[in-house]
Amino acid sequence: MKYLALVGVYEQLEGTTKRLEKTFYLSEFLKTVPPEEIDTVMLLVQGRVFPDWDERKIGMAARLLLKSINIASGVDTAEIEKEWKKTGDLGQTAENIIGKKKQATLFTSELTVAKVFANLQKQAIIEGTGTVNKKVKLIAELLTSAKPKEAKYIIRTVLEYLRVGLGAGTMRDAITWAFFGKDMEFKYDQAENKLEVQDREKYNSYIDAVQEAIDIANDFAIVAKKATKGLQGLKELSLEPGKPVKVMLYQKAKNLSEAFETVGKPAAFEYKYDGFRLQIHKKNKKIWLFTRRLDDVTKQFPDVVKFVEENVAGDSFIIDSEAAGYDSSTAKYTAFQNISQRIRRKYDIATMAKKFPVELDVFDVIYYNGENLIKKPFSERRKIVEHIVTPVELKIKPAVQLITEDETTAEAFYQKSLEAGNEGVMVKNLGGVYKPGSRVGYGVKLKPTMDTLEVVIVGAEYGEGKRSAWLASFIVAIRDPDTDELLEIGRVGTGIKEKAEEGVSFGQLTEMLKPLIIKEEGKIVWVKPSIVIEVDYEEIQASPTYKSGYALRFPRFVKLREDRGVGEISTLEEIEMLYDMQRGRG
Repeated sequence: MKYLALVGVYEQLEGTTKRLEKTFYLSEFLKTVPPEEIDTVMLLVQGRVFPDWDERKIGMAARLLLKSINIASGVDTAEIEKEWKKTGDLGQTAENIIGKKKQATLFTSELTVAKVFANLQKQAIIEGTGTVNKKVKLIAELLTSAKPKEAKYIIRTVLEYLRVGLGAGTMRDAITWAFFGKDMEFKYDQAENKLEVQDREKYNSYIDAVQEAIDIANDFAIVAKKATKGLQGLKELSLEPGKPVKVMLYQKAKNLSEAFETVGKPAAFEYKYDGFRLQIHKKNKKIWLFTRRLDDVTKQFPDVVKFVEENVAGDSFIIDSEAAGYDSSTAKYTAFQNISQRIRRKYDIATMAKKFPVELDVFDVIYYNGENLIKKPFSERRKIVEHIVTPVELKIKPAVQLITEDETTAEAFYQKSLEAGNEGVMVKNLGGVYKPGSRVGYGVKLKPTMDTLEVVIVGAEYGEGKRSAWLASFIVAIRDPDTDELLEIGRVGTGIKEKAEEGVSFGQLTEMLKPLIIKEEGKIVWVKPSIVIEVDYEEIQASPTYKSGYALRFPRFVKLREDRGVGEISTLEEIEMLYDMQRGRG
């Protein structure tokens, strides 16, 4: 398939903010894709060449791409950089430069999806002497044959910042429309941007079938490939240890009464530990540990691997748990920030494990010895957890739990959890199924403090005086769940330390953000969205200053969330809800 055809749909998607219209464009395009290339196209349309859970990354900085554009165009690097500063988008810069390139190319050929995909994947596996030059040349080879529009999206894909506004719901619906549209009895009126459905129940059943496949596979590319064979193809998908699944998420309850109202009575109450999620897989005696953002951290936690090997029975399983840090001298739980540094650590692993020990608290199981359990009631899944996990003090145990319908008893349990150093409690529906990635009312979290927000850094500004060498004010954004667009909501500068030994420092954040810079405007830099932080605030205000329509009053940095992905940050819907709840407005 010609790459230019894919570029055409990129342009359509970027040219509209309407979710239904995006769904229409993508679904119509998918109908034209040869079945053998569906999975490749579905990855590229997300701006990826590997599934979200795959550790391999293209890993090429914007500065190196300047050299690739230089080689392909013959235009001086300084001129390319000047154009980049003007556009603020290296992809747009590539389009402009390639459109007026000076040198003739004798041996160019029309780009195909397969060729682009192959060259981009090679970026992740090149090793050894001359790696940088080889990467530069692979991209230059594509740009040499590229038309200006093709160059734009090649560069954006390498930067993993496609900017076409495709949300997860849009991709799911596009797959459904493309491969099950004839059976669903619906019509999309593009002129009116209106969807007419004759049989809503039937329509929803197909949407649900595709969503269930996505929940299981955690890979839109595989789901689209299976969908070409109809519903039977989707049924071929199954959970597979070694391949992470998005964890189920929980909304916040204001108090115990609301918690009971949401999940029903009786309910299961569990300690809410101030740690980080670990999804643990076992197959053929091999164990994997995945964070909530699907990063493989098996090597960083050999102590946890040993706990699981010795104390969890079963030939194959996928269990959900929380790794909570504790003080080895007092056995008291400690704050997440103390153990978070272990997530990215590549060296001194044994030292870090001894310095920052963790206890694994197992609270769910979704696959066991070949059986998919996500549709089993939570009460049954919990019984399996208690049966297969052998408790060992300060190493591994089932999460502390109480089942009750009495508010007084629940309140006492809640206070006990807080006294133990935890954040609060989780309250769960005993009959609830496991819904990967969803906040669906099968469980809620209850904390005594105002709920913090998880936001992504999209830009920053260098400081003044002694902070002039550091990025010292950070522009943060939330997410529109319909389009996956990032919407700015404020700047954060307080709560960050000047010295690394005191906590997360300006210097540390500066070093993390520098490789992600995609645009510079004087003292302000714009970065590829990747670094997620947790912030608290005094109030949410309506504001025309930021694209979200809201601003955080006195935001303060709380912690770095290296276990969170951009797809998990706070959404516009959550902000609107919190805004309405303030001071009795809700």
